[in-house]
Amino acid sequence: MKRIADTILRHRRIVLFVFLGAALAGLVLMPLVGINYRLSDYLPEDAPSTAALNELEGSFNEDIPNADVYLRNVTIPEALEYKERIAAVPGVERVIWLDDVVDVYRPLAMADTEIVEAWYKDGGALLSVGIDTGEGVKTAVSQIRRIVGDRGVLSGQAVNLAAAQDTVAGEIPKIMMFVVPLVLIILVFSTSSWFEPVLFLITIGIAILVNEGTNIILGQISFVTRATSAVLQLAVSMDYAVFLLHAFARFRNGGLDLREAMSKAMAQSFSAIAASAATTVLGFLVLALMRFKIGPDMGFVLAKGVLISFISVVVFLPVLAMSTARLMDRTRHRPLLPSFERFGRFVVRVCVPLGVVVALLLVPAFLAQKSNRFIYGSSGMQSENSQIKKDAQEIDAAFGESVQMVLLVPEGDEAKEAALGDALTEREGVRSVVSYANTVGVQIPSGFLPEEQAEQFRSGGYSRLVLYVGTPDEGDRAFAAVEAVRDTAREYYGDGYYLTGESVVNYDLKQTITGDNQVVSAAAVIAIGVVLMLTFRSISIPLILLLTIEGAIWLNLGLPYFTGDSLNYIGYQIISAVQLGATVDYGILFAQNYLRNRELYGRREAAQKTVSGTAASILTPAGILTIAGLTLGFVSSNGIISQLGLILGRGAAISAAMVLLFLPSLLTVFDGVIWKTTLKTFRKPKELLKP
Repeated sequence: MKRIADTILRHRRIVLFVFLGAALAGLVLMPLVGINYRLSDYLPEDAPSTAALNELEGSFNEDIPNADVYLRNVTIPEALEYKERIAAVPGVERVIWLDDVVDVYRPLAMADTEIVEAWYKDGGALLSVGIDTGEGVKTAVSQIRRIVGDRGVLSGQAVNLAAAQDTVAGEIPKIMMFVVPLVLIILVFSTSSWFEPVLFLITIGIAILVNEGTNIILGQISFVTRATSAVLQLAVSMDYAVFLLHAFARFRNGGLDLREAMSKAMAQSFSAIAASAATTVLGFLVLALMRFKIGPDMGFVLAKGVLISFISVVVFLPVLAMSTARLMDRTRHRPLLPSFERFGRFVVRVCVPLGVVVALLLVPAFLAQKSNRFIYGSSGMQSENSQIKKDAQEIDAAFGESVQMVLLVPEGDEAKEAALGDALTEREGVRSVVSYANTVGVQIPSGFLPEEQAEQFRSGGYSRLVLYVGTPDEGDRAFAAVEAVRDTAREYYGDGYYLTGESVVNYDLKQTITGDNQVVSAAAVIAIGVVLMLTFRSISIPLILLLTIEGAIWLNLGLPYFTGDSLNYIGYQIISAVQLGATVDYGILFAQNYLRNRELYGRREAAQKTVSGTAASILTPAGILTIAGLTLGFVSSNGIISQLGLILGRGAAISAAMVLLFLPSLLTVFDGVIWKTTLKTFRKPKELLKP
């Protein structure tokens, strides 16, 4: 490492040119990376709803009804006029209303009251709209809003997607505008120069630009990844830069010249930075084991980002620091953080009873985090106070909860289709079925219909039935309805049918994501556990560190259960791996210092000196990650991203607290076990190992 460091420092100009050029290239490529907002696209290929969506798009070349338009105080003719105007909007593929189910030119009293009131009730009309969810969805939703004006409101999956497109891209600069100054303040307190924090931000900023630009190799990334990757990369890799410059300052204070001090700092800090980066990269990479493809998408981008940050810190930062060393010297300031000696004495005094209390809390926390009420689909994109959520609640209040499903069956047997439609309407919650049989009639052959009308019901060898079901888009009732419809279709067509719709996709999301949980969590623990075993050459220390950070994760994810809040399962799944990978570094730093202090002091005094000596180093990265997460949570209006940020910020704070308050008790209580199960830990006489 010393030879590599000397080589890097000899070619400072080349290093500067390469990194600045890479950052510029990343800046140019960033806008070319596509962003995908459709959660259904991340289902595995073998999910039933994925196959159904592919078949629907291939046969009918249009999306399922994915938006509701509620018009207040309209007559039948006015509703029909609005329907015609909305149908003419580019991107709108189909509009279904009462006239597609019954003859609205005859007295409505002659029609089935339940069917009529599903579409027209108390002077209000509910139109079901199918909107192409590609790049034009935002424009289409905006035009529909202009058409309905103050007389109507919109809700549904397409509306959620349009809102996500409208907010995510615009909120990223706003989030960074808050995060960067706050991180600067934290770094000023943890460094000895006013200029050092600027070096850190330049170094990690270049790594972020390179990472965002190299996403072009993926073609597109999910909106969750796009909104969170830069903030998370900044937050989890800033401590690498702190490690390096602290070592540099130490060697300079020891009397070495500029170049030799940096060379030794690079060589000495490399292993610590590499171990820290390795655990974080592994924590992110295990997300690639998820069958739900947002996991691999996010895991690869974040792991790549941490690796680029690592390279930037060990190659670019030394060159940048040497080039600006005089400026750092002129901007030196006295330490701003207080001494943590009193805090260390307090922790050691209460650590055993405190450890017992925390251990007792971990049991209900573990059970609670597995029993949360989860949200799986796009409805989680909206916060409870958003206007879209309020509009959806207004529609539900007027017409009741409703969701659409599309059922494809082989065409050719009109009598069987009609019987299936009748059987479906008998299912609890199914309000109406729009199909060839009940709209045109089985007596009229499709060849007698205009081609455009016939293709609404039959195409590509399939007949299409649109079901309107009185349930929310997810939850126990919604998922029971999905199973009931599938069972009914199976009775008539075996496995030769396809069913899709938002509640169907959410059902498959639940099956896929929950199935991923144990695999990802176990893989993260095993992978990071192996790194810890190699780092400490110990069996007991990895178990102690994993218990500490996993305990922090249980406490973090168990809180929503006790507060009665719903939790987005995407955030739950991702945080389980990310919090472990990003915060286990705090435990590594603490344990390494404890082992060094234990060579000189008894276990209680070693614990006290470790708490005092590492508190500032742990609170700095934890503070950065907490600030970054909370800013993401409070600034983003997207429910999934906001909740992910809040959980991550809270998790970083809980992890730091567990390391500083709970880990000392574990290390002191199990001191004897650590001694016996760790290679070459203590080099002092055996009698010093006694309390």
